[in-house]
Amino acid sequence: MPTPESEAFLAKKPTVPPTFDGVDYNDTPRLKAAQDAVLKEQWVKSMMARLIREQLAKCYYREGVNHLEKCGQLRERYFQALKEAKVRGYLFEQQNYIPGQQDPAGQDQVSVGLKQPGGQIAIIPAEVAKKRGDDRF
Repeated sequence: MPTPESEAFLAKKPTVPPTFDGVDYNDTPRLKAAQDAVLKEQWVKSMMARLIREQLAKCYYREGVNHLEKCGQLRERYFQALKEAKVRGYLFEQQNYIPGQQDPAGQDQVSVGLKQPGGQIAIIPAEVAKKRGDDRF
């Protein structure tokens, strides 16, 4: 039976999804809420990987020499969790397009890196590059 959530817990629970889609960057409270939600989601994934690692250590200890056979599924779950377990922060997601994610219209975003005269690389959507006539992607 699940425990009831207290009012204090519900007050701290994020009310926005862990993404910057549709966030107005001039609306500071909503921007900070989105940043907080992204960080909390990353910490949850990190803690889930820690719990799986602890279960895997118990399995290795319990099974002894047969751990390769008996703990294989747990080991695979741990390797999958490790791919997403890093706490990276929110700045990259906030400042850049991420290829393969969907925009609000439901279409995949594709980014193109164009080298600027000063040696810097500008990341722009592929549709904009096609309109400019840049076919370097």
